[in-house]
Amino acid sequence: MSLFVTSLNSGSNGNCYYVGNQTEAVLIDAGIACLEIEKRMARLGLSMQKIKAVLISHEHTDHISGLEVLTKKYQLPVYITNATYQYSGLRLEKNLVRHFLGYEPITIGSLTITAFPKSHDAADPYSFVVAGNQTRVGIFTDMGFCCNHVIRHFQQCHAAFLESNYDELMLDKGRYPYFLKSRIRGDKGHLSNQQALDLFVAHRPTFMTHLFLSHLSKNNNCPEIVLQMFKQHANQVEMIVASRNASTEVYHICDTGIHPIKQSGRASQLSFSFT
Repeated sequence: MSLFVTSLNSGSNGNCYYVGNQTEAVLIDAGIACLEIEKRMARLGLSMQKIKAVLISHEHTDHISGLEVLTKKYQLPVYITNATYQYSGLRLEKNLVRHFLGYEPITIGSLTITAFPKSHDAADPYSFVVAGNQTRVGIFTDMGFCCNHVIRHFQQCHAAFLESNYDELMLDKGRYPYFLKSRIRGDKGHLSNQQALDLFVAHRPTFMTHLFLSHLSKNNNCPEIVLQMFKQHANQVEMIVASRNASTEVYHICDTGIHPIKQSGRASQLSFSFT
């Protein structure tokens, strides 16, 4: 089985990632407006009817701002920890709320999602790996360092959304106040380009085909810098920068060892259909 993935938006202005198969899909976070999610999915040929659930990594606004409208309109269950929900200020219909615990598998159709804790300045933050049969896609963003949980799951992924938030020199020379720079650099902040690259070089599995460089800072990073760093070590892994302002293409991730299909237009142009 294969999985289809796209970043609908990635950055401090909003995060939302799509992972699904031919029949069902999930969103990881909903930090952009419901209308924007609908528009971007429609442009990609993705059907809202295939979304069966939304999983929330933590309560920061850039991960939940579109959630209430989205879930009410489509009556989507929301998987969220109890602590995250309590600190989020969200008002969701009670029948839609599903609390989860780390390492307890979440089954949604033929998809299995594993949540595991990470280090970030939130109440109860989690990262996720979405699996469809033998294909696994990880979402590893908003973390201050690569703990053993992250390393172990990164080693299992055919594709991953990996935070590469800031360039160390740009942050150091930038205009942010000292306390904010310290927060970003701290163990509960964000990954630098170098930290992300170190994880990739040391722990990427041989079967990884795609890496989505995610959650880039607007003020302390540059896509060209990130791509240059990673492409030197790519070894046939396709590098994609997940934009702060637009969706990526839809990518077809599979476990066959064959380089996956990259979609350059609507999904209907390919031999499979998302509708």
